[in-house]
Amino acid sequence: MMDLQLNQNTKQQQFEECIEEHGNALFHYIYSLVKHKQLAEDLYQDVLMAAFIALPSFQEQTKMKNWLFKIGINKCRDHWRKQKAQQRYWEEKAYMNDDYSLVNTILEDEIIQKDTNKEVKETLEDLPEIYKEPLLLFYYHNQTLVEISRSSNIPLSTVKTRIRRGKERLKPLVAGMQ
Repeated sequence: MMDLQLNQNTKQQQFEECIEEHGNALFHYIYSLVKHKQLAEDLYQDVLMAAFIALPSFQEQTKMKNWLFKIGINKCRDHWRKQKAQQRYWEEKAYMNDDYSLVNTILEDEIIQKDTNKEVKETLEDLPEIYKEPLLLFYYHNQTLVEISRSSNIPLSTVKTRIRRGKERLKPLVAGMQ
């Protein structure tokens, strides 16, 4: 028990010395990766917290400096993954807002104005199945593009393309309802 406590104190002392000696270099390394000072400061703090929490699991055979830098690159990778996921989310939102509410409002307004859901559904039956299913799910079952993609087990970009092509094929048929 005493040896374990002594070992922990030794590790903590080594950790503090390592931070004093290599902390500045670690910060500059993180900054060189992310190229944004406030973000680098945040990630540096995350690295120090993660390293301190994981200190009991630190293996003596590795150098603490290398261990800290490895945690640093992993924190940067985590940030990039999170940033990429957020970017995809916002791109999808922008796509839905721009393309489906602005560009295609004319077709949607025509369909709504006619108030002939039965006729439109019958007209949808004339479309090939690959276009009919996403259109029905999107407009009549109020599913999002992501939900359609997951339930149909097809890529999101394919769902978007099929909806666009289905609407293009539907447009002349709906125009004939007038």
